[in-house]
Amino acid sequence: MGDVSKVDQRGFVNPPRPAGPPGEPAFLDGAAAAAHLGVKRETLYAYASRGLVRSEPIGREGGDPSTPRHGRERRYRKDDLDRLKARHDARSGHGAVAAGALRWGEPVLESALTAIDAGGPRYRGQAAVELAESSSFEAVAELLWSGVLPAEPPAWRADGIGVRAGSLGALLPPGSHPLATLALAVPALGAVDPHRFGAEAEPEKVRARALVLRLAALLGFAADRGRARAAVASGSVARAVLVGHGGRVDPAAERAVNRALVLLADHELNASAFAVRITASAGADLYACFSAGLAAASGPLHGGSCDRVEALVADAGSAAGARAVVRALVRRGQDVPGFGHVLYPEGDPRAPPLLRAALELAPRAGSLRTLQALIDAMGELGGAPPTVDFGLVAIALALELPPGAAVSLFAIGRAAGWVAHVLEQRAAGFILRPRARYVGVAPVQRA
Repeated sequence: MGDVSKVDQRGFVNPPRPAGPPGEPAFLDGAAAAAHLGVKRETLYAYASRGLVRSEPIGREGGDPSTPRHGRERRYRKDDLDRLKARHDARSGHGAVAAGALRWGEPVLESALTAIDAGGPRYRGQAAVELAESSSFEAVAELLWSGVLPAEPPAWRADGIGVRAGSLGALLPPGSHPLATLALAVPALGAVDPHRFGAEAEPEKVRARALVLRLAALLGFAADRGRARAAVASGSVARAVLVGHGGRVDPAAERAVNRALVLLADHELNASAFAVRITASAGADLYACFSAGLAAASGPLHGGSCDRVEALVADAGSAAGARAVVRALVRRGQDVPGFGHVLYPEGDPRAPPLLRAALELAPRAGSLRTLQALIDAMGELGGAPPTVDFGLVAIALALELPPGAAVSLFAIGRAAGWVAHVLEQRAAGFILRPRARYVGVAPVQRA
C-alpha cells in the first residue's frame, strides 16, 4: 500500500467545506482577507505562514495544477478567517465569545477528558496513539470514565443481547446499515431497563459496559441475527465487532479493531459528543444520550464520512482509476472525502497507525491498493493528508467487512467517549442552553 509517511502534509486542496450561507464566498483575496480581519497584509501573511489561515494561489481553481497562476497573489479560506476573527472578537465581550465558540472558535466548556494537539488526542493526559498499541479498548474506556488506566484488561459482560431478536428484526429491512440497527436497538434496550433513570455514576458504568458490548454484537444483526448472541459472549468488544459483522476472528484482526476503537474513543467536543452532553445536561438517561450521539455520528460531515470514503473507493474501482476520480472531483470543485482535518493541519496522526495495520492484515488486497492510489493522487495535487476516516475504511477493507463497517467502528469506539461526557456533564450539574442573537426580519416601517 506504500509508505503513508510520504503523503504530502502541507497542501490544502481539500480542506473542509465552509459552513456559511449559500452564496457566501469560500475564499477572499489578500486585500479583502486583511480587511475582514482588520489587520495589515503583513499580519495576514504571518497568519498564513503559521498555518492559521489556509491559502492557495489565485488561478488554481479547485486546486487544478494545470490552471495558470497569476503572479504571487493568493486567496484565503474564509472559514479560517472567520475563526480567527471570532477568536479576536472573543476578547471583546460575552456575546462575541458565544457567537464564535460554536464555529470552531474559543472553547465553550471545561473538560478533564481529552486534549488535542498535533500528536492527536490525549485521554486524561495519555496519548491515544500510544494507548492504541498497548491497551485494550475496555481499559481505555475505564480510563476515560474514572481517570485510572487498569493494569489488566477489564472483562466486560452482558446477559445476552438484551432485546427480543424477532421484534428487532421485524423492524429492520434486509441489508440495513449498521447504524440503523443501533438506532433501533438503543431505545429498545432503554425501554426494558426499569432502572435507567437517575442512576449514580458507578451503576451507570455497569450499564454502559453492557450497552457498548451489546451494540458491538448487534452491528451485523440485519444480515444475520444468529451472530449477535455469539458476539456478545465472545470476550471483548473488538471480538464482538468481528463476530457481529461476520468477519475473520484471529489475534491480528482483533488487534487491528482494538487499535481503531482506542483511537476513536474520544475527540473532545466533536459533534456527537456535544450532542450527548446537551442531552445529558437535560437530565436524560444514558440510552437517550446514546441515541443523540448516534444521530449526530450518522451525518456525512461526522462519522458518516466513512461511508463517503467507502463510496469513493468503490467509484475508483481500481488503483488505475483512482487518479481520474480524484482529479474529476477536484476539477469540479467538490470535496474529496477523507482528506484534511481542521484540527490537524499537518496531518491526522490517527490515520497512519490504521493504514499500517490494514497493510499488515492484507498486504496484497486490491482494495487497499486502490485506497493507497487515492492517497497518492491527492498527494500529487498537493492535497491534504488522509483523515482517520480513511484509516477506518482501510481496516474494514483489509478484514473484508461489509459496507458500513467503518462507521460502525467509529460509533462503537466513540461510545466510550460518550459515556465519559455523560458522566462529566452530570457532575457539572448545569443545563447546556446557549442563547441566540436574533438577526431576523426588521420591523415594518410605517409612515
